[in-house]
Amino acid sequence: MDRVLEVMRGHQRVPSGSREFKELTKRDAQTQLAHELEGLLATAEEEAKKTVEQEFQGFQRLFERFLLDQGSTISWDRIQKLPENAVRDHSTLKEPAPEQLHAMLNKLVVVKLNGGLGTSMGCHGPKSVIPVRSELTFLDLTVQQIEYLNKKYHVNVPLVLMNSFNTDADTQKITRKYRNLQVEIYTFNQSCYPRINKESLMPIARNCDVENDMEAWYPPGHGDFYESFKNSGLLQKFLEQGREYVFISNIDNLGATVDLSIADLLLNTDEKSPEFVMEVTDKTRADVKGGTLIQYENKLRLLEIAQVPKDHVEDFKSVKTFKFFNTNNLWVKLSAIDRLMSENALNIEIIVNNKTLDKGLNVIQLETAVGAAMKSFDGGLGINVPRRRFLPVKKTSDLLLVMSNLYSLQNGSLVMNPERMFLTTPLVKLGDNHFAKVKEFLSRFANVPNIIELDHLTVSGDVTFGRGVVLKGTVIIIANHGDRIDIPSGAVLENKIVSGNLRILDH
Repeated sequence: MDRVLEVMRGHQRVPSGSREFKELTKRDAQTQLAHELEGLLATAEEEAKKTVEQEFQGFQRLFERFLLDQGSTISWDRIQKLPENAVRDHSTLKEPAPEQLHAMLNKLVVVKLNGGLGTSMGCHGPKSVIPVRSELTFLDLTVQQIEYLNKKYHVNVPLVLMNSFNTDADTQKITRKYRNLQVEIYTFNQSCYPRINKESLMPIARNCDVENDMEAWYPPGHGDFYESFKNSGLLQKFLEQGREYVFISNIDNLGATVDLSIADLLLNTDEKSPEFVMEVTDKTRADVKGGTLIQYENKLRLLEIAQVPKDHVEDFKSVKTFKFFNTNNLWVKLSAIDRLMSENALNIEIIVNNKTLDKGLNVIQLETAVGAAMKSFDGGLGINVPRRRFLPVKKTSDLLLVMSNLYSLQNGSLVMNPERMFLTTPLVKLGDNHFAKVKEFLSRFANVPNIIELDHLTVSGDVTFGRGVVLKGTVIIIANHGDRIDIPSGAVLENKIVSGNLRILDH
């Protein structure tokens, strides 16, 4: 059976004349999966059964599309030139008139993707509760932003958090502290899908007790937003309230604030507004792997590096060929989500994520990305936004930037220091061995250096920084194995390479 399924998925060449054989094995796999899921459902607690059943139906649809295995790789020759009006420059958008703001903002919903853990940065629990500035977390800053908006314009923009089973319990506890603020907070969970054995393609879970067998389950990427949002009842609720658009972004992107000019373009217009807007920004050499916008089969769509044929990967990375990349700040029409979900017409490429579990078991996670739904909507539009709208914190090197004097904090938003001569942020690379975990990263700085005039910083090895250090231009600090470098307090390093061993000892 295992071998048959391996053949059926198209990973092996199948002799000609075997189409019927493949069809039979596909149907067999679907039947077997349905049987396995039925067995799992029987183990679910009574009050959770309806939700679990809904999620399993979603998983079966995803699995069926995976078996069809048409491949998400695009045909490179069929990529069309981006039409003139496909991407608008943010600077051409107008600010809304003051009298329009109240009605406009009351048609908006803000969703933050809050399913990720802080494990890659050495933290326990949801990533959104990592302190990033003045002891405030991603979640604190987000709530501050929305509350400020609501107070300033006398509106009620709700904040919705899409959690995963990994982050929900902790997030629920934390959101209680915001109860007396002027912001309505809703949460819903993205689906919880079973990981499947790479060989048999069947779920590895033996029952629905997720908490006691976390390895057997996974959240299927943020492309699951549409289905889970509808299943939660929130989509219907907001439509009934007369809301029209949802602004979606990653909770760790500190630049993803509500942009009044984009809201104006979508909500204050007599013309037919686009159903799906993707904020893109200029690609730099640091962003070559980021998804980009292409015109394909006469529709605007997202192209990810995983969909690129191997012999065109370098073309994909070219800053000249593809000037923009996706920030994952998206504005989507609520009625269009409702329509596509009702018609089961949302077609999102499947990302096959192979993983090896602790005991050596090879499993597959079937995932989707929220931006890949763009091609299913009518009237897609890219907006080329300034880099300040893309400030993700994925690593401690990003944390160094947002904690530094490059920015000040205003009502939960990071504002670039006017003393910075360039609009671009410095390129910072910190060595994984000594700086990857937040706790260790913080222990290496007496305080965050002044980096107003920094272009590029590379730090590798056992390096510490004293108080009031100033870094300018290009600074490279490399402590070789066994050596340690202490940058003394008050040091000013401009266009310097520091290597070897430098220790300042108290006497």
